[in-house]
Amino acid sequence: MTGESPSKGSGLGRSLLRPLRIVERVIEGSGAAIIFVTLSFTFCALLVNVVLRYAFGSGLAWAYEIHAILFPWLVAGGIAVASVRGWHISVDALIGILPETLQRGVAMLVSVVVLVIALTVIRTSGPIIRASQFQRLSEIPVSQYWGYISLYYAFGAMAAQAVITLLRQIFAPHYDRDLPQQSFS
Repeated sequence: MTGESPSKGSGLGRSLLRPLRIVERVIEGSGAAIIFVTLSFTFCALLVNVVLRYAFGSGLAWAYEIHAILFPWLVAGGIAVASVRGWHISVDALIGILPETLQRGVAMLVSVVVLVIALTVIRTSGPIIRASQFQRLSEIPVSQYWGYISLYYAFGAMAAQAVITLLRQIFAPHYDRDLPQQSFS
C-alpha cells in the first residue's frame, strides 16, 4: 500500500465502503426520524390530554391507546439506530485476547448468526402480523397491524446491518478501528 490508510481498504473494499455507509445513514436516519415522531406525538397527545382533564374534567380516550401502535415503532427505531451505531450490550473480554484473525472470524460468525435470526423472525412473524389485522383498539378505529409491522422494520434493519458488518469484515477488515468507541460502563 502506498500511503493509503489500511483502515480505508483498497480496491473492492474501498469501493464498497461508501455505499455501505450510505445504507447505514439511511437506516440510522429513518430510525432517528421514527424515534422523533413517535416520542413527539406521544408527548403532545399526553400533554393535551392532561390539559383537557384539568380544564374540562375529561380527556382524549384515544390518548391512552395510541401507545399500542407507537411504542413498537419507538422500539424499532431504537433498534435500527443501535444496530448501526453498535450501541448494544456485549461482553468482549475474551474476544479481545484473541489474535486479529480469530477476532474477525468471531465478528463474521456473530454477523451470520444475527442475520439468520433476523431473517427467521421476518419469515416466521407473518402469521402473527396478518392475524393482528383483526385486532382493533377500542377507542381508535385502527388495526394493531400498524404496530406489529414494526417487526419487519426492526429486524430488516438488523439484517441489513449484519450484512454490512459481514461485508466490511471480508473486504475492509480494519474499517472499525478508526471509528470512535463509546462505553457506557
